[in-house]
Amino acid sequence: MKNYFVYICTNPNVTMLYIGVSNSLKRRVQEHYLNATTARSSFAGKYNCYNLLYYEVYTSISVAIAREKELKGWTRVKKLHLIATINPIFQFLDPPN
Repeated sequence: MKNYFVYICTNPNVTMLYIGVSNSLKRRVQEHYLNATTARSSFAGKYNCYNLLYYEVYTSISVAIAREKELKGWTRVKKLHLIATINPIFQFLDPPN
């Protein structure tokens, strides 16, 4: 069974939040890191959002994409409260394999 991850990354100063979906969270976070401080036009690359703060696991890509869209519509405060439910000190997490 394949897993899909909805995740929230931030920059080193925790001033920006990036929400995405991927079937390989470890690979995706690494890609964000490699794109940091480059002239690429991606949001995560431009704002150095490569530190993982939060993720959810789904077995359905359509459910994961729907959740990603839902979270993107939330206010920053609501997103921060969600992150705090599993990561109250906003520690940067290691992505699962």
